[in-house]
Formats: sequence, structure tokens, C-alpha cells
Amino acid sequence: MVTIEPTTGNSVAMPNGARIVVPGALAACRALLGRDFVLAWRRRGELFLPLLYAVIVAALFPFALGPDPRLLQRIAGGVLLVIVVLAMLPALESMFRADLEDGTLEQWLLAPQPLALLALARVMAHWLTTVLPLIVVMPLLGALLNLPAIVLPVLLLALLLATPLLVLLGAVLSALTAGARRSGILLALMLLPLAVPVVIFAAGAIAAAQSGLPYLAPLAWLAAALVLAIVLAPLACAAALRIAVES
Repeated sequence: MVTIEPTTGNSVAMPNGARIVVPGALAACRALLGRDFVLAWRRRGELFLPLLYAVIVAALFPFALGPDPRLLQRIAGGVLLVIVVLAMLPALESMFRADLEDGTLEQWLLAPQPLALLALARVMAHWLTTVLPLIVVMPLLGALLNLPAIVLPVLLLALLLATPLLVLLGAVLSALTAGARRSGILLALMLLPLAVPVVIFAAGAIAAAQSGLPYLAPLAWLAAALVLAIVLAPLACAAALRIAVES
């Protein structure tokens, strides 16, 4: 006998009279997000590595190109976008590998919740713990590269649209290479060609804002691609995870 309870999910009655409450999809996603946040906090030293990388690379550009403010202002948008993309790459490799090694992915396959939804929750947790801190420090790095303050909202909006799209694409590739050893280089080689159009549209919006031209069209394309990726990427990620577990 199975009864549906909206607040707790499915309640299953066992032959001995005991009842097992199966969490609903939203409750499972909340539990997965909470677990990932706790694990990220325990490894908080690793969370500062992308930030440290971004700060060091951004600080080296004025030394390499000289202190000319007009030159730094012209390249600031593209430099910051490339820094974010490169800082994201190392963490994508381990998005699902630890779960595959300790058997967590097998439990995901046996769980009553959709695997695609659990994968989407993992992508959200990864973006919040790894990429969002990079976006937070971008205004400071933009000031370091003499980026005009009027362009900062466009930069942040472009990053808020581009980085989730890149994380979704990276999640699919990470699921495909979860069972491979030393797949970091392979993941980077597969992701960078996909990241080129995203960087082009984001950099085009920033360059248009710097020139006083309309910049909504590139952002609209990024938003459309993000919506499409939110729908399709978790499904592709779930299929890739099933292949990784069964192989």
C-alpha cells in the first residue's frame, strides 16, 4: 500500500506494519544541496584556489602590458571572462568522480527521484560554491584593470548568464569522463571549443557597453542558450552518469 503525502513525499507501508517515508524530489534536492555545502565548507581551503588564481592572473596583466589605462580598459572585459573560464576548469573534473568512486551514483540510480533532477542540483551546488565567489570579486578585478564603473553591471549580468551555461556544459562532459583517469586535460580540450561562442557573446555585450552601443542582443542569446541548457543538459548528464556507472 502506498499513500501520497504532499509535504513528505511517498509513504510506503511495509508488511510488518512499519512505514518508510520516501522524500519527494524537492526534499531530495535540498538534502543534496545541504550535503554539498557542508562538504564544500569542510574543504574551504580548496574554494579559495580559483579566487587566488583569478587575482594573480588579473594582477599580472598590468605588469605584462604596462600601466596604460586605455589599453587595460580595452581588454578588461575579455580578460576577466577568460580568467573566469580558466578558473572554473580544474573543479569541473571532480564534479561526479568522487560520487562514482564511493558508490553514491549507484544510490542515485536506485533512488525514486529523477536522476536528471539530482544532477541539476549538483550543478547548482557546484556553481554556488565555486563560480559565484569568482563573480563576487569581479568588480574589484575590473577596477584593477580600469574597467569603467558603468560597464560593471553588464559584466556581472554577462557572467550570471555565461557561467551557469558553461557549468552545465562542463557537467555533461564531466559525467562522460567520470570513469576515466586523469581526465582533466581531456575535459578542458572538449569544453574550450564549446566555451568559445559563450565567451564571444559575453565579450561582445561588454564591448558594446563600453562603446555606448546596444548590448541586449548578445545577452538575450546567452539567456536563450542558458534556458535550453537547463532543459537538455541534465538529461544528457543523467544518461552519461548511467553509462559511467554501468561501465
